[in-house]
This record gives sequence, structure tokens and C-alpha cells, in this order.
Amino acid sequence: MPWKNVQLNSGYEMPTIAFGTWKLGNGQGTIDQVDQAINVGFNHVDTAQSYRNEQEAGQAIRESGLSRSDIFITTKYSGLNGLDIKTSIQNSLNNLGVSYVDLYLIHHPSLARPDIPTAWKEMEELKLKGLVKSIGVSNFGVDDLARLLASAKIPPAANQILLHPYVYAQQAPIIDYAKKHDIVIEAYSSLIPLTQRPGGPVDVPVKEIAKKHNVAPEQVLLAWVNAKGAVCVTTSSKKDRLQRYLDAGDLKLSDAEIEAIEAAGALGAVGRFSHVASEVVKGDRSEIKTSFFLLLLAVCATIVLALRVHG
Repeated sequence: MPWKNVQLNSGYEMPTIAFGTWKLGNGQGTIDQVDQAINVGFNHVDTAQSYRNEQEAGQAIRESGLSRSDIFITTKYSGLNGLDIKTSIQNSLNNLGVSYVDLYLIHHPSLARPDIPTAWKEMEELKLKGLVKSIGVSNFGVDDLARLLASAKIPPAANQILLHPYVYAQQAPIIDYAKKHDIVIEAYSSLIPLTQRPGGPVDVPVKEIAKKHNVAPEQVLLAWVNAKGAVCVTTSSKKDRLQRYLDAGDLKLSDAEIEAIEAAGALGAVGRFSHVASEVVKGDRSEIKTSFFLLLLAVCATIVLALRVHG
């Protein structure tokens, strides 16, 4: 279960797997689910103002008996009720029942009002006041990050983005830019290929790898996220699944396995696995040739992987 901590550019460490509260709703059920995750071994809880369950997350954390220093709390400025950043962080601290959060993110670049530099200056002030230990962003593209860094006195510690094999090629420029500027990438919705896109190209190498290592397919995807150097934000209401997620920290993928997953993921632009599918079909010959090349590459990678598994 060795999901190691990652060193942030703020000087603090962050656990590399987090229990996310998105879509959990609110009420006692949410408290129970966060409590279950903590009991299983999660020590990083990721929430947001727009999830409307900061109070439940905070209650579960308090009832866990863990000291404040033993739990990492991430929440996000979501522009809820039209409130500004300074007011929103106070509301979040009150909801969570804590005096500071470990990581505070701007949930989306569109929420950085009136503009990214001005909003980021307000985030920097929160850190200087000790209300947050680290500050970061979510869903920021390369241009957004460049605009922020142009005037920032304190760089963002993290950028939380959608990341799974079907969008990896699209997100790679963001990942590369973040690495260049010492910004940690956090990945959400990494299990989409299994939960929302079953039967797609990624299934083949993922299931082959799972069989080889005697693990569940979702553990393979989480291990892939880990291999890409990203922090994994995930969730489940099932205790056994949460345990498997933690156990995935033990799984180390080979370069060939990573390449096979990514080659299959590149096929997300074909058929029903991407919103750009129709554009590929209607595109010029160069686009069609590229699509065919990706298909051939994925097939070859899968065959090679299968031979290694059964050889």
C-alpha cells in the first residue's frame, strides 16, 4: 500500500492518493463514506465548495480521531453563491471545522475573476495569512498556467485535471508544462475507461496486465496514473474497492505495459470513445492515416504484451 507522499513546491508533502467527495451528495451517508475511507487508510480527503459536502467531510474527519496533522485536506474555490475567494475560504474553514486547509484550488479558470492574475493574488494572500498551506488550480490549460505564472509571486503547487488513457494525448502538454514548472498534477476520473467507457480499446491491455499481475483492472489504471507521476483522486462507496485502490500503490508497471495502455488510449478518438470521433471520420486523408496508424500501433502493442504475458 505504499502510495508515497509527493513534495510540493510550497515545501509541504501531499499524499499521492486521495478520497474524493464529488457526487457523494450530503447527509449522513456522505459522513459514513468519508469515515469508511479514512478507516481503510486514506489520509487525503478532496472536497470542494460546489460539492456541498464540506461539513460532512469535516465531521467525518473530526470523528476519525486523527490529529489534524495526520490528515491532508484539499478543497476548492468554486465561486459558490457568487462569493469571492476571501469570503469563500472562511466559509470552507467553518464548514470543515478546521483553522487551515492543506491545499486550496481555484476549481476552474473561468472562476478566476475578474482575471487570473487578480484572483491568484488573492490566493497568495490566503497563504501568507496561514489560512492555507499550499495553493493551486484545477482544470487549467497551458495558456491559463502561463498567464498565472507571468505575475505570480507564489507558483501553484498543483493542477488537478481530468486524466485517463483516452485523454492522455490531449492532456500531455499540460502535464509536460507542469513538470517543467514544478507543479504537481492531480488526476481525477481516471477510472472512466472502465466505469463509463467499458468495451473500449483500453480494456484489452488493461485486462491482460491485470491477469498477469493477479490484480483488478481498476488497480492497473491507478498504477498507470501513479506511473505518470500524478496524484490520484478517486472514490467508491465499497470498502473492498477502496482497499484495492490503496493496494494499487504496490503495483509497478513496466514500460511496455505503460506504452500498451497509452497506445490503446490513443484510439479514444475513434468510434464512440471521444467527442472528436466524427471529426476524424470526416477529416482529410492525413487525419484518417493518423487514426489508422494509432489503431495499428495499439494492436501491435497489445500483441507484444500478450506474448510477454503468456510467454
